[in-house]
Amino acid sequence: MLESEDRAARYLELTGLDPDSLRAGLGEPMILASALEFLANHEPDLIRAAEALAVTPEELVAAKDTLTA
Repeated sequence: MLESEDRAARYLELTGLDPDSLRAGLGEPMILASALEFLANHEPDLIRAAEALAVTPEELVAAKDTLTA
């Protein structure tokens, strides 16, 4: 998600996070869920992330649903 500067800036702007708080919260379920939610809301980003991670888009959405349940 952060490989694109535009996408990273959009994510940080939408979540209100800054790079330091994002790094500090990487192990936090809500931070992880926010990243997955961000990707799920923009299909091209979701597909690119899934390809980069060698998973399906559906698996990323399922992970987000698990984290927010």
